[in-house]
Order: sequence, then structure tokens, then C-alpha cells
Amino acid sequence: MTTRRILRLSGPETQDFLQGLISNDIRKLDQGLVYAALLTPQGKFIADFFLARQGEDVLLDVAEPLADDLQRRLTMYKLRAKVTIEPAGLNLQRGTGPAPDGALTDPRDPAMGWRAYTPAPEADDGSDWDAIRVAHCIPETGIELTPETYILEAGFERLNGVDFRKGCYVGQEVTARMKHKTELRKGLTRVAIEGEAPAGTEITADGKPVGMLFTRAGAEAIAYLRFDRAQGTMQAGGATLRRL
Repeated sequence: MTTRRILRLSGPETQDFLQGLISNDIRKLDQGLVYAALLTPQGKFIADFFLARQGEDVLLDVAEPLADDLQRRLTMYKLRAKVTIEPAGLNLQRGTGPAPDGALTDPRDPAMGWRAYTPAPEADDGSDWDAIRVAHCIPETGIELTPETYILEAGFERLNGVDFRKGCYVGQEVTARMKHKTELRKGLTRVAIEGEAPAGTEITADGKPVGMLFTRAGAEAIAYLRFDRAQGTMQAGGATLRRL
């Protein structure tokens, strides 16, 4: 079963079309993979994806559960732009070991290894992706990244997923205001955890809600916390937590 869908965007207006929509600067394609998101006008998450240049075309690598909606939205935004959006006939291969020819470095963090797009079946090298994500606080589509997410709270600046100099895009005003006019009071962070609690368990401190538990790997996890309340020992189900 494939977990990612690879779309191909082609046509003379592809780059300008994407530049006006996505959170990152499409001109960075000349340097390798670009990680970006499509947002609502209110600045909330719709989808995250990777973009790669292939000749004159742009490949878009998105989680399969988000692919139909993302393609529909891109088609809606396209209007009369000279852009074609279609399946690329390629699949994702990824790993953290030696990179094959044509592979591109994951721009979120060097620990996430490489990604490649070929006609071969989807595959990876067996890396423990959850452990890597937890160690580097890297959110995953459908787990930490949901329709209520603001990308700065999810760490997109640290993950090279947003550019503040590129100009306007959908949701840019809210994102820029969060960057320049406020201090983030909530967000994803790593926690130490002892005991058992499933992902999605509410985290409390002194009986007050402070956040939500997400991906766990061993004695650490990713949590979404309200920073002013996330002090000292916290609880989530049968587990105790503390912020790292």
C-alpha cells in the first residue's frame, strides 16, 4: 500500500502559480527539495508536501489521505493558469543510509535522510521514522498536523517549511503576524514520559488542561503544550511527563 502520492505540475505558469499559494519560496527548488504547506486564508493547515524539480516540471509529494483534497484545491485555484496537474507515475523511496543516485536530502532535518522518486514501488530502508521524528520534534501529517494546526506552532520555521521574505500566499498574513507580533504561547515540543498513555490523551498539570500527547518513542514523545502551564510534572492518562 502506498502512503504518498506523487503529482506532476507542468506548464509555463507552474512556478508563479505555486509561489502565490504555498508557505515556502518556490525558487528554492534550484537548491533541492522544498518543504511547504497549503493553508486556509485564516492561516490553518490544509496539507504539507515536498516539491522537487524534474526538468521543466515540478513533482509534488503528499500524504495519500490528503492527496484528493489537495489536488481539488489546486485545481480550484488554478483557474485559467497554464498549469496541468496529473499523477506523476512515480513513487517515493526514502531512507537514512547511503543515498542512491538522484536522491534529494529531506529539508526538514538531516536526520530524516533522503527522498527519491522513481517508477519502482514505494519503499524505505527500515529506519525507525517515529523515533527519528520524536528525537527531532518533527510533526507528521494526520498525527501532529491536523486542520487546527498553525504551522509556526508545529515548528515549520525550524523545519525550513516557511519563508518570511517571499511575499504573499494564502494564509500569509496570519502566519507573519504570529511571527512578528506575538510570542508563541503554544506549540509542539518534546517531553519525557513514564507510564502508559495513548496518542491523543489530554495532558494536565495541577488538574488543568495543558495540551495533548502525540507520537511516542521509548521514554520520549511529541506533545502539543500551552507553555505557560507546562511546568514541572504533568499527567496524561497513566503516564507522567515533563518538558525536555
